[in-house]
Amino acid sequence: MSFKAIPGQPAAKRMLQNSLRRGKVSHAYIFSGPVGTGRRQMALALAKALYCRHRTEDQDACGECLDCRKVAHGNHPDIHIVEPEGQTIKIDQIRALQKEFAYKATASATKIYILVQAERMTSQAANSLLKFLEEPASSVVAILITENGNGLLPTIQSRAQWISFTPMPRGDMVTVLQQEGHALPLILPAVHLAAGVDAARELVTAPWFAEMRNVVIQLAREACTRFPQAFMTIQQRLAKSELAEHLPTFYDLLVLWLKDMVQLTLMRQEHLVYKDQTDWMAQIARTKDVREWIRITGQALELQKRLRSNANPQLLLEKTIISIQGG
Repeated sequence: MSFKAIPGQPAAKRMLQNSLRRGKVSHAYIFSGPVGTGRRQMALALAKALYCRHRTEDQDACGECLDCRKVAHGNHPDIHIVEPEGQTIKIDQIRALQKEFAYKATASATKIYILVQAERMTSQAANSLLKFLEEPASSVVAILITENGNGLLPTIQSRAQWISFTPMPRGDMVTVLQQEGHALPLILPAVHLAAGVDAARELVTAPWFAEMRNVVIQLAREACTRFPQAFMTIQQRLAKSELAEHLPTFYDLLVLWLKDMVQLTLMRQEHLVYKDQTDWMAQIARTKDVREWIRITGQALELQKRLRSNANPQLLLEKTIISIQGG
């Protein structure tokens, strides 16, 4: 992975490449931003550029030297990646890292460690890491990857350079995924649910995602035209299937459908998510006024919140269908 191969994030790339150009790479970084925005790929791109023997003029890795190949294949001896064991990153993991880094780098002058989901460190692990940041045993670069940099200890934040990762523009994600040959009907909802192209690609290529989209379309249509059948569909295709594991995404996709209905009621079709379903959706949209569709959307969002609170899933689904029907 090189900087130029990572879509988006121009500000993050510029900051890192300028640091490499000036020879002033920080001893610690916080890569903070939503899942799917390329934080891990950027960490590896920085590592590859640091170790590269033939760095390009724009401070990117050549991708061909021995060190570049080792980073790409995940076997560079001076890069250590720490991820949560279970729910947290534990103090024993940080201690093992400190012990490993007590030795000199084997292949280069610098060792790098990457903490994935750094906000999930226990308090003991975070305090141990803080001491390590203050007193590294050798030349070290730390990269803390997190969804919420503010969730880290303030003392850790103050000792690291903050690099913010922002959601990639949807239009850019659509372009990338279309160029890769993915189907537009799946791309459009995926880019609304993901912050970056990697996360969107993961959805688009997941078989369950395509099936869930089809279920949302079927249930929405049945709720409006063949109401009793919708309850059978809930039983057969949601409640008692593998899709039951992805009910939060069902609500995400349903809310996107309802927002399309609001737009169709207002005679707007420029930014629809379910573009391939416009004909029948436009007919149904006219059966209610815009205030009713907005009310139903609000109810769906409220039922989604209750799902997160461990309410009965099947009961919530049935209430959702009744709400769409107008009951």
